[in-house]
Amino acid sequence: MDIEAKSKNCHPIKKESWKTVMTLAYQSLGVVYGDLSTSPLYVYKSAFAEDIQHSEHNEEVFGVLSFVFWTLTLIPLLKYVFIVLRADDNGEGGTFALYTLLCRHARVSTLPNGQLADEELYEYKKDEIFNSGSISAKNVGLKLKSTLEKHKILQKVLLVLALLGTCMVIGDGVLTPAISVFSAVSGLELSISKELHQYVEVPVTCIILVLLFCLQHYGTHRVGFLFAPIVILWLTCISTIGIYNIFRWNPQVFQALSPYYMYKFLKKTQKGGWMSLGGILLCITGSEAMYADLGHFSQLSIQMAFTFVVYPSLILAYMGQAAYLSKHHILDTDYRIGFYVSVPEKIRWPVLGIAILAAVVGSQAIITGTFSIIKQCSALGCFPRVKIIHTSPTNKHGQIYIPEINWTLMLLCLAVTIGFRDTKHISNAAGLAVITVMLVTTCLMSLVMVLCWRKNIFLALGFMFFFGSIEILYFSASLIKFREGAWVPVALSCIFLIIMFVWHYGTIKKYEFDVQNKVSINWLLSLGPTLGIMRVRGIGLIHTELVSGIPAIFSHFVTNLPAFHQVVVFLCVKSVPVPHVRPEERFLVGRIGPKEYRLYRCIARYGYRDVNMDDVEFEKDLICCVAEFIRTERAGSTSDANGINDKHEDSDNDGKMAVVGTASSSNIEGSIRYCEDEKGFSSELNEIVVPVASPVMRKRVRFVLPESPQMETGVREELRELMEAREAGLAFIRGHCYVKAKRGSSLMKRFVINFGYDFLRRNSRGPTNALSFPQASTLEVGMVYQV
Repeated sequence: MDIEAKSKNCHPIKKESWKTVMTLAYQSLGVVYGDLSTSPLYVYKSAFAEDIQHSEHNEEVFGVLSFVFWTLTLIPLLKYVFIVLRADDNGEGGTFALYTLLCRHARVSTLPNGQLADEELYEYKKDEIFNSGSISAKNVGLKLKSTLEKHKILQKVLLVLALLGTCMVIGDGVLTPAISVFSAVSGLELSISKELHQYVEVPVTCIILVLLFCLQHYGTHRVGFLFAPIVILWLTCISTIGIYNIFRWNPQVFQALSPYYMYKFLKKTQKGGWMSLGGILLCITGSEAMYADLGHFSQLSIQMAFTFVVYPSLILAYMGQAAYLSKHHILDTDYRIGFYVSVPEKIRWPVLGIAILAAVVGSQAIITGTFSIIKQCSALGCFPRVKIIHTSPTNKHGQIYIPEINWTLMLLCLAVTIGFRDTKHISNAAGLAVITVMLVTTCLMSLVMVLCWRKNIFLALGFMFFFGSIEILYFSASLIKFREGAWVPVALSCIFLIIMFVWHYGTIKKYEFDVQNKVSINWLLSLGPTLGIMRVRGIGLIHTELVSGIPAIFSHFVTNLPAFHQVVVFLCVKSVPVPHVRPEERFLVGRIGPKEYRLYRCIARYGYRDVNMDDVEFEKDLICCVAEFIRTERAGSTSDANGINDKHEDSDNDGKMAVVGTASSSNIEGSIRYCEDEKGFSSELNEIVVPVASPVMRKRVRFVLPESPQMETGVREELRELMEAREAGLAFIRGHCYVKAKRGSSLMKRFVINFGYDFLRRNSRGPTNALSFPQASTLEVGMVYQV
């Protein structure tokens, strides 16, 4: 079978009906475009915040409108809708999706415990890349791939680039709620006196922000059905007001769509006009959400919603404001250049209410997006472990809540609002965060074109230089305002970058220590089947980060205690650089040493957007997969009907490993099923049942086997022993490590490890699977890591 045919068979294309596409497009309006649709509230006010005269010739107003129109057309419409959205990682989008896409095809990863077996996952999507592009483009892609794999410094630069974009997204999660809600509330300035207004605007904004963050733990699934109608109502409102202002004040405003007005604007205003680009830039804030939220919707639905609803509504809104300002040159104060001055006075209060609701919806989207990207960073070893709560019982992948991050964002958001007390400084900060994320996306996207799409290198360079030059122009205009608010995202990014790098560096060093100090298989064989101690009933589940070899924690435990469990499972729960791992590919199971040792290795693999199973499901699937491995161990290394794929040799020769699916995915006839019951079992089933120890114990555990199993006595006995051990109980054993820099280390390393990493480790959450097991059955073994 050729590569192309194999790719088509492995990755079938699902065609969505128009009804589904339209439904998703409708839902995306409330989730994706809340932030982008509220930008008319503050763009003109921020653009004219510099020393730009609002003259009667309208060159300034028309110039700003021309910049807004072409910026919206080139960046969100052309770049994101028609190009970037195609670079999905198995349907997922965002900065880390681009990074993992590059890492897989260049075999560069932040995860130290990768295996060749991971490259055979369904979502790895390796084979369809090599079938596209010209021969010369393939050669360039292969050379780039080889260069990235050889030079560690380039891998670090790539990681820094991805983390920088991620940190700016987190900074955007602080700044967007502040400027959106503050701008929406600023409509009060036209209805109350200025003396009273300065004492009302900031407190009202803070109250709304506190309520917004306090409601996060309920999740958006409870009120999410209101998001799309609110955004649609808002878009209808601003487009209708725009049309009214165009025909009421200046129908000739369409002339400003000519790029010639941009040239006239910069020629007349010079430095002031260039600095005002930092405010104009805010018209595309929220564009990155189209790509980041790709996993919740489809590419076509997002494209349709923006092209036919959001884009024309925003253009009409900005044109309406320009038409009004072109006929109103004498304004009382600077704040009257804002959005609400162009709203007819009779409907100003209803519009104010709708604007506040739309601002809340837009803020909700960026907060949820911040939760998602931090979860991805944590899964890929670039952020300390945090508590992740899934708020929706149906859509677990999209609805998450992280308490620590939520309250941190709230405090930072309030600090920005109270500290600046105006939209000018907040807009300067938000503009720099937005444009930095877009620059990172442009750089990573150009690499994807060459490395993954196998496109001509000149096409990738053209993409980078065309969009990069536009974004660098805006970046320079935002960076020049460093002292006027733009320092905020830089400071936040530096803090989060330091946290990420310290955590990543400490994690890598800790794993390297585990690899260097793992126990030799010869030492294990020398102990004999009893391991030199008494084997007691039960299953000992030893948590380890190693994917091969025996962790030092096991020898540490055996050396100091005279007994251990009759069945030992070395469990490694690891993340892989794909969004999702299918249930039938979840576990890699193997044996360590001879059969009579009853030592097994189980590797549970999760994608960076997967949800870890709870303790009951995980325990059931784990035992079932070990049993399935025992039953099919002698079936050979080829794939069979029970879902066992090709086996992979372990690097330490402690047995072969087989891919085994979860219990819920084992629907194929002939596979083992795991059951727990309190009422007894049907005699018609061919099963292994653990006898009840006492009349009080009603719960029993069994394996349901095929009706006519051709099973050896040894296999049946091993399965029975596994069930007896499970009935006796399961103990979860994990190391409680103390990581210290070894003697002779540099001062910087000692500070990073002994203070930075140690502080983060002590204040971060434990492994997800460790937290799900009952504390009564969890045992921690203390060890000191000299890294």
